[in-house]
Amino acid sequence: MASRNARTAPRTTPSKRSTAVPGPATVLLRRDLIGAILARRGDALVVTGLGTTCYDVFSFGDDPLNFYNWAGMGGAAMIACGLALAQPGRRVLCITGDGEMLMGLGSLATIACEKPANLSIVVMDNEHYVETGMQGTHTGRGVDLAGIAAAAGFPLTANVVDHAGFKLALPMIHGRVGPVFVNLKVSPAQPPMTLPMRDGPYIRSRFRDALLGPAVAHPTMVPGGR
Repeated sequence: MASRNARTAPRTTPSKRSTAVPGPATVLLRRDLIGAILARRGDALVVTGLGTTCYDVFSFGDDPLNFYNWAGMGGAAMIACGLALAQPGRRVLCITGDGEMLMGLGSLATIACEKPANLSIVVMDNEHYVETGMQGTHTGRGVDLAGIAAAAGFPLTANVVDHAGFKLALPMIHGRVGPVFVNLKVSPAQPPMTLPMRDGPYIRSRFRDALLGPAVAHPTMVPGGR
């Protein structure tokens, strides 16, 4: 079996090895990739990391089933894990960045142990902390996030470095039994910023209403609520 760092195409069967796609230095633009992921989301719940992934997801249109994570750096994957365990009938997509994921590495161990089959974590890995001034992250110095997820016990992981690899990864993100971890090596170029709402209690309440319905989300405020 190929080693965790081998640059081979993502397998079509679950593997505990991190895989990567060979090819020329094709530039992957994170907003293009996020647009393609969201175009196929169906009724999936989306949790963003803070900063750029918030902006990117919102740029394709607001949705009450988007949970914009503004200030909880390192918490996106665990929020998504909780949702996936509470809503096993819905796909949950965590779309975050490499800096945010590096701050929450311990969450990968918990997720691997809990095994939410409906969870996909997608990392936009531009090897930089964009929000604080484009300092380099550890992924630009050889840290392999997909390899860490694989070592923790994720059954399906991939490193994607070109468009052919992304095409293969899309079915993994949306339909494979998880937890799934896909690391997308993207350009550090910054598209125009689009800002969603930043009111945390409102984002939470709106998400709960859309997912559960007012009678469940606010039982004491709705006649007949439980």
